[in-house]
This record gives sequence, C-alpha cells and structure tokens, in this order.
Amino acid sequence: MSSGKKMWSAALLATAVLAVTAACGSGGSGGETADGKIKLRFSYWGSDARQKMTEEAIKKFEAKNPTIDVEGEFSDFASYYETLSTKVAGNDAPDVITLEIRGLREYADRGTLADLASKVNTADIDAKVLSTGAIDGKQFAIPTGVNAFSLIVNPAAVESSGAKLPDDTSWTWDDFVQFASKITSGSGGKQIGTQLSWNPAYLQIYAAQKGEPFYNGNKLGLSPQTVKDWWGIMQNLIKTKGAPEAAKSSEIGATSIDQSLLGTNSGAMGMWWSNQLGAAAKASGQNLELLRMPKVQGASTGGMFLQPAMFYTASSKSAHAAEAAKFIDFMVNDPEAGQIILSDRGLPASSKVLAAVRDKLPDADKKTLDFLDKTRGEMSDPPAAPPKGASAMEDILTRYSEEVMFGRMTPDDAAQKFITEANASIAG
Repeated sequence: MSSGKKMWSAALLATAVLAVTAACGSGGSGGETADGKIKLRFSYWGSDARQKMTEEAIKKFEAKNPTIDVEGEFSDFASYYETLSTKVAGNDAPDVITLEIRGLREYADRGTLADLASKVNTADIDAKVLSTGAIDGKQFAIPTGVNAFSLIVNPAAVESSGAKLPDDTSWTWDDFVQFASKITSGSGGKQIGTQLSWNPAYLQIYAAQKGEPFYNGNKLGLSPQTVKDWWGIMQNLIKTKGAPEAAKSSEIGATSIDQSLLGTNSGAMGMWWSNQLGAAAKASGQNLELLRMPKVQGASTGGMFLQPAMFYTASSKSAHAAEAAKFIDFMVNDPEAGQIILSDRGLPASSKVLAAVRDKLPDADKKTLDFLDKTRGEMSDPPAAPPKGASAMEDILTRYSEEVMFGRMTPDDAAQKFITEANASIAG
C-alpha cells in the first residue's frame, strides 16, 4: 500500500511540475484577463459541496468588484499541499492561499506569506483566535472559523445497546473504555463502541490533562509516559472490544468520516473536529450529538481548545496585494459570503457574520454552535502555530501508534522512537 502511495505521489508531483512550468510560461500569478480585469488565483481544498459554495461566493465577490476575476484552484485534501508546495517552489504561488495551522509556520518562515495586519478588518474576530494566525508579531493568516476536537455520539445506538449516555462533565478515560465496551457487548457486536483516532489533537488534549504541552518551543513537550498511557487507552479499547482490532482500526482510520463506523451506522461514537458533525449526521442519517472529551482522573483542565478550522493567507509575491486582501476581507467579513459558506470552514470567525447566519445554519451546525457556547469557558486558549515540520506529525504519530496496536513494537520502544523522530522533524 505504501509503495503504491509513493508511486502515486511521484506521478502527482510530475504532473504538478508540468503544470507549474506551463503556468510560469504564461505569466503565472498576478495576471490580467483578456478583457483587462485583474485576475486573482485562490487555492483551497475540500469536497464537491465546498467547491460549489465557494464558486457561488466568488461570483458574489466579482459582482461587487467588477474589475476583479477570481480563479479558484481547487483540489482534494490528499493532493493539496504537494501541489501547493510545487507551485510555491516554482515561483507560481496563488494570490490567496488556504492553509491549516500545522502548515502555517513553514510557509511564513519561507517568506511565502504577506503580512495582512491593517489590510483586512479583524475587529469582529476574537483576539485569542486571531492570534493563532500571527507569527513573530506579523498577522500572516486570518481565521475562517473555529471548531474544537470532541466526541461525536449517536444517542439512538447507545440506547439500543442498553448503555446510557455519560455525564460528560465528569467522566474519565476508564469510564470511556467501559462505555464503549458496553455498547459493543450490549448490541451483540452490531454496534462497535468507538473507533481509534491517531489525531494529534487527541494526544494534545490528553497531554494537557497531565499538565504537558504538545510542543515546547522547537521540540515536543510530551513525556514518554504520557504517550504510553495514551496508547494504553487504545489497547484497553481493543482488549475489551470497545473498538475494532488493530487491522480494522488501521483500515477505517485512513478513511473519511463518511466511511467511519459512525458514518456507516456500525459504530456509536468517534472523535472528530466539531465542524464535522454535519458531515457525520448526513452520512449516517441519524441524530448525532457532541460530547466533551473524557478526562484523566483528577485533572485540573479538560484540555479541549478552540482552533481555527483553516486560514486565508496572501502570497507575499502577489502583483495584486490590495485585491488579494480585499477578497480575504470579503470571505471573512461579508454577511452575504457568510450566508453562502455558513459553517463549512468552521463556525464563522467574525462575530457579526455569525450573528447574521446563525438562524440559517443547518440543525447540526446549530448544535455545534450551542456546544461551543456551552464549553467555551472551559476551553484552553487556542494554540499558537506549531513549529516547522508539524505537518508531518499526524503521519509519524499514526505510524508508531499502529506499530504498538499491532504488537510489532513495545510501547516503551515506540514512545522513545516517536519522540526522537518527531523532534527531528520539527527541529529540521
């Protein structure tokens, strides 16, 4: 499987290089259209539904700004960063670039991004959320919207198994394992309690409950014991049949939420970002709810945090910097754009836009908003942009987690090697 992926990546890279060569030959970024309009290129990833609503928002912007044409450069998430890095290396960066927090510092430190301070109105964005897009005092990125890593649960599946929904204000990881196991056994195996997650946000929350930061400068702040204890939760889930065995967990862990146990109604809960509640509900056709993450016994914090779903950034080399900033301002601050995009890029970061669209949100997104309102006071401050190399963290963490779950490495050995490799990735 991995060798096939490498071959696919090489083919994609070759295609991307050809695309860059062609684009550079035709003038690349900062061009004009045949009728003399300014052309802005805007790169983003996502589903077909996101592409459709984004194109609609672009048309609205163009109607309000008749001298500007915006060309969307859309791809699926799997190929997005490879294609983007090739364009940037080829001096062909799009004018407006969508990024996640884990890739922000890499692009900022390369000099790829423009400082958007005073160019985009940020008055209606929470200062702590906005600060996640700042590096070394420069506002390189504007948050699109916010979400939180949390548990999504199907109450009907829980009820039919004879289990009861927990009090999520006080439950522990031991309670979580017992709850998942009871769902599986009570349903005769028709519903699996949960599926495993290797998302670094999960480990970040767990570590915070133990008083440890995920990152401490340009190295991990995690102790080997914390990583081993975190794997211990997963090993207990497999042992008690609250989650599938290692091979199945690995297989479904690589799929989208549509193909998850929850999305296919073969599992009762799982961990995802809160803005994915709508996609999970649509896939399953069920009423789903959000729960707080369990806690380490005696923890003084739940460790959950708000995080921007993604950011809008602008190329430092754009020939149309003012127009790029104007487009970002529209996407973030214009209620008409908000009414098209709704919560697809997280619940709107602008409080004014959120107020304007609140009543138009789908039911699942209203639940997400209510959940974030209810838990906001318990949340830790949004994290700063992680070190360079952090974009590789999920792959590294998944690899060592699977080695432990399959029994190919001891937790002691894997924890040490994970920390060593992760530190090498972010230090480089």
